[in-house]
Formats: sequence, structure tokens, C-alpha cells
Amino acid sequence: MSNILIIKHGSLGDIVKISGVLRDIRETHSSKKIFILTTFPYVELLSRCPYVDGVLIDQRSPRWNIFYLLKLKKMVKKFNFIEAYDLQNSSRTSFYKRYLFDIPKWSSTKTTLKKGTKKSDFDGEPVLKRFKFQLDNSDIKTVHTLKPNFSWACSNVDKIVNTFFGNEFILIFPFSSIRLAHKQWPYYNDLIKIIKLKHKNIEIVVAPGPQEMEMAKNIDAVTITNQKKPLNIMELAGLIKKSKFIIANDTGPAHMAAHLGMNGFALFGFHTSPEKVSIETDKFKTITVKKLSDLSAEDVYIKIKDKLELAIN
Repeated sequence: MSNILIIKHGSLGDIVKISGVLRDIRETHSSKKIFILTTFPYVELLSRCPYVDGVLIDQRSPRWNIFYLLKLKKMVKKFNFIEAYDLQNSSRTSFYKRYLFDIPKWSSTKTTLKKGTKKSDFDGEPVLKRFKFQLDNSDIKTVHTLKPNFSWACSNVDKIVNTFFGNEFILIFPFSSIRLAHKQWPYYNDLIKIIKLKHKNIEIVVAPGPQEMEMAKNIDAVTITNQKKPLNIMELAGLIKKSKFIIANDTGPAHMAAHLGMNGFALFGFHTSPEKVSIETDKFKTITVKKLSDLSAEDVYIKIKDKLELAIN
């Protein structure tokens, strides 16, 4: 049996965006076994992905940890991979290609770039277009790459939601990791106040991650958990799919919402552009400003009002 290796370590938003890539690789290599090398947080999620046959774990130990590298090399070697698709395109995976994995055919940004093109220049292109270019130049027919569909990840959360309320709801994601605090818009409670005043029959919900449980207490919204524990990625995907509208910072859940076909908006500051991260769809849009703290709740409501009313009515 000929085996195919895909490499994607993270992050959550990036895992969401490769849904179309994985499907295109699967449909091209329909008779082969496909495995994905990823990190521990995404093992359970990718284990249910219909486009891969197995999940391998990379702990990403430091490169000076020779014992770990030899163990990883041994694990990968036993699968006799004939081809690899490096979707991480990092210095680590370039190291794997050069020194660790003996795989005859290797697809990456570097191996598919046109002569005279620098990877640093190419990295400024929208992420989904970069994937399409890589696959197009690796003999993969790209039918789904530009339109990821993350629906395969959704769990049914009716039982969870029904323990809190029975109404329709808006889902907001007001958090970000500490190291990405510059992505966080500071006026969610002000926006919630406006929405509650103008739309009395809709619930407003947050679904905090493990590091956000305490912060959620400061948001004037219903906190959804599963038996007082944060939802896992599949439950979160199911909750997003069940919601009527999403308002979020530029975080993994925003990308989930976009590629689950949801109505909503993500708020962007100076850190990047919506085009580069390939988040906008027909239904999911962005509001972009230079400085998020200069964007008032009233301004946000004015921009989302029409789409919000259409979604909830």
C-alpha cells in the first residue's frame, strides 16, 4: 500500500482552513492511505476528519533533542511514505525534509515556487491561494481548496444548549490568547448592551476556552460549558453551526465560523489583513481599522445591523 503524509501542526484557524486542501488531496489519492502529522491539541479533531486515514503526533520537541528526533524518524519511516504534503511550510518542516524524513516526493512552498521567486514574497499572498498554488504544482486537482468546509468537525450540541435556554442565540468570541492581546476588541459589553436593547428575543452567548473561564464572568452573556468544562473543538464547531450570528476577534473560532458557512463579522486591527488570512466569505465579513480601541460599539452595531437583523428574523 502506498501511503501519503500530510504535515500540519496548527494553529486552530489553520487547521480549519486546510479542510478543502485535505479533501482535494483525498480525492486525488483515493486509492492510497493518507496520514496527517500534527500536534496533540488537534489529534481528536483530525481523527474524525473523513479525508485522512490516521493521525500521527509530533510533540515538536527542540531540535537539539536527538533522542526525540530519532524516535520521530523511526515512527515516520515504518509507514513507507512515498509522498509528503508540507502544509506547515516552516523552518522545522524544512529541517524534517532535509535531515529526518526520507520521502521521495515532497510538496511544499519551496519545492513548488517558480524560479526566481522568494518564499518571503510568496508568504504575503492570501493563505488559501498559497495552498492552491502549492497543490496545483503538485498534480492535485484543486476543486475545494479555495472554499474550505469545516462541517465535518461538528458535534451535536442540542443537549448542551438546552440545559441553558431554548431560544435562538448570537455567539460572540471576545477573547484572545495573552500573547495575541492586540487582536482583542475592548468593547464587547457595550455592544451586548446595544443588541439586548434592540433585540429582546435573542440570547447572547460566549463559549470560553480553558484559559478564558474567569474572563467570561466579566462578559454580560450566557456562558456555555459542558458540565462546567470548556467545550472541545468539535462541540464548539457544533455550537457555532447552531448559532444565528457570530461576532468575534480574529481568532480560531472566527475562522471556524467563516468556513462553517455562518453569518457574522470578525474585527481586525493592524496585525494583519482579512485577505491575507482568507477569512471572508459570502456570509462572513470583517470590520478592519488601524486601532481596535478606536472602534466604538455604536460603530460596530451600525456596520453589522442589517446582516444581524436578516439573520435573526
